[in-house]
Amino acid sequence: MVAAGPGLEPDMDLFSPVTLGDLELANRVVMAPLTRMRAGAAGVPGNLLVEHYEQRAGVGLIITEGTYPNAESQAYPGQPGIADDEQEAGWRRVAEAVHARGGRIVLQVMHGGRVSHPDITGTERIVAPSAVAIDGQVHTPNGKLPYPVPHALTTEEVQAVLADIVAASKRAIAAGLDGVELHSANGYLLHEFLSPVSNQREDRYGGSAENRARFGIEVVRAVAAAIGAGKVGLRISPAHNILDVDETEPADVLATYGHLVDALRPLGLAYLSVLHAEPAGELVQELRRRFDGPLIANSGFGTVTTRAEAVRLIEAAHADAVAVGRPVLANPDLVERWAGEHPENEPDPATFYAAGAAGYTDYPALALSQG
Repeated sequence: MVAAGPGLEPDMDLFSPVTLGDLELANRVVMAPLTRMRAGAAGVPGNLLVEHYEQRAGVGLIITEGTYPNAESQAYPGQPGIADDEQEAGWRRVAEAVHARGGRIVLQVMHGGRVSHPDITGTERIVAPSAVAIDGQVHTPNGKLPYPVPHALTTEEVQAVLADIVAASKRAIAAGLDGVELHSANGYLLHEFLSPVSNQREDRYGGSAENRARFGIEVVRAVAAAIGAGKVGLRISPAHNILDVDETEPADVLATYGHLVDALRPLGLAYLSVLHAEPAGELVQELRRRFDGPLIANSGFGTVTTRAEAVRLIEAAHADAVAVGRPVLANPDLVERWAGEHPENEPDPATFYAAGAAGYTDYPALALSQG
């Protein structure tokens, strides 16, 4: 076994407890945020969402699907929100169900930015750092449509978005969730500010690497001040190059994300979650060193994270926990299966974004699948 990194126990493994800020986890398997589009037109978590998350409470930490903080930020039909009292009440039911089974759950606050359409949001516009549209089509309730040119947020509107994210984070804590993860990855708003391709601003939020990182830093600091840094995680995906948020210059990537984590290091956040194909590679480990806090590794956006990879990342001390997507989706008792090296259910991609229980709450547990 490779020697543990700073603050890590040399005998740790994937199934050992770990503390991430204020979050005490029973094991190091984390349910990655997974868009499932089951919250209906009102974005209110209902019985299906409660059951879905309750079934998966055996993981060390559940990170919910991306949840919108205001109407303009909704990215997908059926996506849940945390923008009003009814939505907050729905998440309270989810949190209570997960906690009743001894689980831990944080809410991923996600502003979709330009990854949307007014037919989805019901608003007159969608917003982004700059008036640059995504080249492609978006699924709306009225079929596939071209991504619209977004409204470029004014400096004052940037601050209004920040306030909405803070308010949503406070709602999450009021609803009883254990914390929040701020989504600054995968081409959504906070990520859009980081890239020189999607961010063509000429004010204090654009241009240099430091300026492009500024909004994300301000958001994280404000949320940490509102709910406590130990309850706040941040998700990033450097050089992921998705939804036209291109980050293709290695020096600029390191400068931008290095500035981001350097600025956040003193806060003492719960964790940094990094989506990258090479979590043990030089970039991720350099950002981890500079962040100087717990790291959740996630390599499985394009490929499925296997048990072997998750075990290897922890035993080699490349991460403190591992975010797992599709295996948790298809196996509500994944930790039990992985601990005993039992067979796994195969996920059904045809039901990932469908409606109803099929492929959502009907995957069999271990005893049933073996019987």
